[in-house]
Amino acid sequence: MCVCQTMEVGKYGKNASRAGERGVLLEPFIHQVGGHSSMMRYDDHTVCKPLISREQRFYESLPPEMKEFTPEYKGVVSVCFEGDSDGYINLVAYPYVESEALEQDDMPERDQPRRKHSRRSLHRSSSVGEHKEERPSLANDNPESIQETKSPKVELHIHSDVPFQMLDGNSGLSSEKISYNPWSLRCHKQQLSRMRSESKDRKLYKFLLLENVVHHFRFPCVLDLKMGTRQHGDDASEEKAARQMKKCEQSTSATLGVRVCGMQVYQLDTGHYLCRNKYYGRGLSIEGFRNALYQYLHNGLELRKDLFEPILAKLRSLKAVLERQASYRFYSSSLLIIYDGKDNRAGMFMERRAEMRLKRVDTSLPESLQDDSSTEPSPSALPKVDVRMIDFAHSTFKGFRDDPTVHDGPDMGYVFGLESLINIMEQMREENQ
Repeated sequence: MCVCQTMEVGKYGKNASRAGERGVLLEPFIHQVGGHSSMMRYDDHTVCKPLISREQRFYESLPPEMKEFTPEYKGVVSVCFEGDSDGYINLVAYPYVESEALEQDDMPERDQPRRKHSRRSLHRSSSVGEHKEERPSLANDNPESIQETKSPKVELHIHSDVPFQMLDGNSGLSSEKISYNPWSLRCHKQQLSRMRSESKDRKLYKFLLLENVVHHFRFPCVLDLKMGTRQHGDDASEEKAARQMKKCEQSTSATLGVRVCGMQVYQLDTGHYLCRNKYYGRGLSIEGFRNALYQYLHNGLELRKDLFEPILAKLRSLKAVLERQASYRFYSSSLLIIYDGKDNRAGMFMERRAEMRLKRVDTSLPESLQDDSSTEPSPSALPKVDVRMIDFAHSTFKGFRDDPTVHDGPDMGYVFGLESLINIMEQMREENQ
């Protein structure tokens, strides 16, 4: 899809007039459940994230058989801060122009600014959930960095008809029912703070445009899984490699090849999402991981047994694909499992039962209709699920960007994680037949 074509879909910034073009006003992506880079909503079908050159090149060189299991790559946009007439800061995207955008091609992810937040700034983040009418402020660490605006604030265009509720007490965020996933707001505010800290010299930023993989779902239930037994890339410093290895050793990454990085689950009994974050996932035992997977498949009223087979089919298919990818390594990559928390299968089933009862008592109906006792929902009513690999900032394969380290065979750490997932889900299916 052409970037210029997608520009017409999104909302326009109030002051978007650079070179006579109409920029797209970016909004936080409310269904982000993991990661640290903020995902932004570009339009209904598209999200964007800060560009890392290795990830961009990886998307551009994906084997065809992997594309079913990754978001569609849609190109690059230039993103900048713009102040509106009220003095508030917005992020606005424009068609990418090579000579203007911030060059990040030679900047590995670990060298990109990731400022730590003080307790005070995190407390300001948490106050957004408690006082929904207030406009959250950016961290005030560089007040001279944006001269064109009246106020160092940002308007968060977040809206959802379904409330979210964080289950964790260790996230530093409000546990109230709010209109966005708490983790998405955390990532968004930290991303804005990083960008603002360097905006004095770097006015434009490159963002990747990617498919919004939850746009098919009315009530997306999302499980973000960090895959593999190793998370650090080949280019990681000794210090970072040691940190990542410790995280793996102390979590189910070592024992299962997979750990929970975040989730949101729609609850039919309460009408809101329950959310977990990566800190919850890091502390899980093997049994705790099983329980988390069970919770992800439970809608508050019952276990979604109908999801076992479609999810297992996707996982087995992905495993077969990755076993054929010799030399590929997906370090620090995540896997998203997605389903609709409020599909119409049960409703269609009940409607079909009601129709059949009417046919049995209506003697004016043809005999063939009276005898039709099928109550199975149509194939179109089967639950839709999706499985997608994301985050390729540390991925590599033979010949990719002249990487000095070449690996043999498939990524068995990732495959091991898929095998663990498949085994746990098969056991869960047998126990709940």
